[in-house]
Amino acid sequence: MDAVICRRSLIGTGLAALLASRASAQPIFRLGLTPVFLDNNAAVIDGLRSALSRGMGREIELVQRRTYQEVTGLLLERGIDAAWLCGYPYLQHADTLELVAVPVWRGETKYQSYLIVAAEDEATGLDDLRGGTHAFSDPDSNSGYLVTATDLRRMNEQVENFFRKSIFTFGHRNVVRAVADGLVRSGSVDGYVWEALASIEPDLTARTRVIARSEWLGFPPVCARQDSIASEPVQALQTALLSLETTDEGRQALASLQIDGFQLTVPGLFDGIADRMRDLDA
Repeated sequence: MDAVICRRSLIGTGLAALLASRASAQPIFRLGLTPVFLDNNAAVIDGLRSALSRGMGREIELVQRRTYQEVTGLLLERGIDAAWLCGYPYLQHADTLELVAVPVWRGETKYQSYLIVAAEDEATGLDDLRGGTHAFSDPDSNSGYLVTATDLRRMNEQVENFFRKSIFTFGHRNVVRAVADGLVRSGSVDGYVWEALASIEPDLTARTRVIARSEWLGFPPVCARQDSIASEPVQALQTALLSLETTDEGRQALASLQIDGFQLTVPGLFDGIADRMRDLDA
């Protein structure tokens, strides 16, 4: 009996080692991240990496860059396998990129751009900010640039002439900080990020005030190249994203990100951003 148990133990150990070796033999999956995250918080990012790695059954490398352009460029040039982008750069390259999944936040796959000022500022709308200083997050950000730029265009104004000075902070949290610390009068920020900060850093957002909200627009999606969307690794990523809420580790990662989960995109989700892109180019 002891010999039988020993043989079974050895077989089990060998099988586990074989499965582990197969997993380790798979190429590392490279997922790009943009500054949509809360300052690229290390604990949040590591929790996401671990949950996705377990769901995909392979090692994942999370590739972070300072700008949307850098991450998008890596994806277009096959330097990464997929990326969590923004609807604006996705639509800029819709002839090459394909949607993998989109986050669900507060029950919706949409979010808003917020226009913020200091808490004590008396401004009530964009027109009140004429001649002031303004912080954008990134030139390829929908919520952190495109919305305000097109709002101005619809007023027959341009960013360069309307504001006395504008800057790019390359991070939505940095926009909130710049406004809260009085470095600029106003800022354009991702509403999801502002609301998340209001939960984890209420003293920071309390020093700012939201004076305008955009219409609801498609939430920043996860994308891959069209010519790799049907590949096994990208399909595994999609399955892992859609299944995050089914495991304790996945639910913890989602809670850290303050989102409900991921789902497949629906037709027309990014039409509002496309409309703004056309207005900006008009």
